[in-house]
Amino acid sequence: MLTSGLRAMKTADERLDELRRRKAQSEAGGGSQRIDAQHNRGKMTARERLEMLLDDGSFQEVDALVEHRCTDFGMEGNIIPGDGVVCGHGTIDGKAVHCFAQDFTVYGGSLGEMHGLKICKILDMAMKAGTPVIGLNDSGGARIQEGVASLGSYAEIFFRNVRASGVIPQISVIMGPCAGGAVYSPAITDFIVMVDQTAHMFITGPEVIKTVTNEEVTFEDLGGAMTHGSKSGVTHFTAGSDEEALELTRDLIGLLPSNNLSGVPNKSLGDSAERMCESLDSIVPEDPNKPYDVGEVISTILDAGAFLEVQADYAGNIVVGFGRLDGTTVGVVANQPKVLAGCLDIDASTKAARFVRFCDAFGIPLLTLVDVPGFLPGANQEWGGIIRHGAKLLYAYSEATVPKMTVILRKAYGGAYDVMCSKHIRADYNVAWPTAELAVMGADGAVQIIHRRRIEAAGNPEEERQRLVDEYTERFANPYQAAAMGYIDDVIEPSDTRRRLVKALGMLLDKEETRPARKHGNIPL
Repeated sequence: MLTSGLRAMKTADERLDELRRRKAQSEAGGGSQRIDAQHNRGKMTARERLEMLLDDGSFQEVDALVEHRCTDFGMEGNIIPGDGVVCGHGTIDGKAVHCFAQDFTVYGGSLGEMHGLKICKILDMAMKAGTPVIGLNDSGGARIQEGVASLGSYAEIFFRNVRASGVIPQISVIMGPCAGGAVYSPAITDFIVMVDQTAHMFITGPEVIKTVTNEEVTFEDLGGAMTHGSKSGVTHFTAGSDEEALELTRDLIGLLPSNNLSGVPNKSLGDSAERMCESLDSIVPEDPNKPYDVGEVISTILDAGAFLEVQADYAGNIVVGFGRLDGTTVGVVANQPKVLAGCLDIDASTKAARFVRFCDAFGIPLLTLVDVPGFLPGANQEWGGIIRHGAKLLYAYSEATVPKMTVILRKAYGGAYDVMCSKHIRADYNVAWPTAELAVMGADGAVQIIHRRRIEAAGNPEEERQRLVDEYTERFANPYQAAAMGYIDDVIEPSDTRRRLVKALGMLLDKEETRPARKHGNIPL
């Protein structure tokens, strides 16, 4: 009897063999046929993506043997360990991150109860460890067979995304379909990267839209990477392939702090803090109505010209993104004179406000480059709520307590002067170039309002108007009145901009500033 019992027990080798078999089954995902189909779509598998994203050999998987618990619709006979998502942690250039990758070869990457709870566990672990979270999304949506259980897991993820917001950076990489309720988790995260042509995001697909509204639209036009990158502003980066998306994500992680308490990253790019920028002395045209590319100003000031632009294809009249100044990560916000003359409109205000709030949440200093003739006029802007949306940017800058540096390059007119991180909303270091113009409005408009009757009564109205315009320009189209009133800290030579900003940033890095105690403010959403 004892001998029989011993025979029934597995040997150590047999137990190891069983473990290896189960792990191999999990790693095989949906099998070779579905993996080949994934490759034929131009897409990497979940494990291949994680291998490329993370440092070699750093990935540690969690919950590889989790299985779904559904017994409806024959699901009890179709169980694959891992349940369609690969979760774990690893490093990117030595920085710890938590991550998950949905596996489209298993149930189309659909999210069921256990699939969702695996993601929840990763989010919980990241919060405890204070590490960024990266989600690689490639999913057919909620697993219909599991009904409300799958919806419950979605909501658990959403709640954790919100709780983690402003505590740890959250990045979503859309590498396939992402539809219905699945879109809301990426929408809550800080940055969304989409792969062109293979990734799609939408609440309802083309078929449903045609049925309900009789509109005919393709997957790409409705929710492709270019649509969300240029029209909706939902996404922040567009990549040409899986590989490009993952490399971009690695670059972004390198610029961001691990959490809201870890301090801003510093990495030397070998660029001298004393470097002069002679090209900036002549970059602003003599004609105040002639555009130039503010991107050249940004790349000249930042270390080694390296600038990672965010939402480059959306609201081009304002530029936002990350770079380094003497090694320290900074967030840059700049009006773009070559698009809508750099005016602030609804989309630009919202784009910049969200970026400013991200930087403030994670202690990233802000550099604002100003050349703004005002808010974009027009009935559509007013009806669309430019007052409310413009107030978002004003609110974001006023709320921010990180080091804030502002350089006025040329125009700073009207309320837009105030909004673009002026001294009055507590910017720490404000300087202007000699080409700066700080005024309520441009000379032509101001003269028409102030001197309309005088011009009409003149013997030569056009000559009188031009004389008054020249007089107004001489008085206000310069930075010196503002400097005399202490509204800017100095007027500097453009070539000296980088050196002055580096010194100011060094002084401001240990800045402490508080706001009144409150649960939270009420930003004009």
